[in-house]
Amino acid sequence: MTDIIREEARLIILKELHSEDNGAASDSRLGSVLDMAAINKSRDWLREELRWLADVGAVKLSSFGSCVIAELTAKGAEHVERRLIIPGIRRPSRPRD
Repeated sequence: MTDIIREEARLIILKELHSEDNGAASDSRLGSVLDMAAINKSRDWLREELRWLADVGAVKLSSFGSCVIAELTAKGAEHVERRLIIPGIRRPSRPRD
């Protein structure tokens, strides 16, 4: 069950970044988005998932004060757009017509 939650959270994070005009968001913002999806985890847990996403090349991370900023990479966008599959991240649903 833990893997399913992690895979779902990773997809939610990528989709949120994909929806942002600049492709980036703070860990605080992403935590709020996960809370709305009933994935209520600590900031440390979220940062661990962000590091995992950075390790597979789906996001780039930077720091601004005490915040971590995640920025979507081309690889992360390709996963959201279903043009590439990154193991460990839930596959997005097909768009409805």
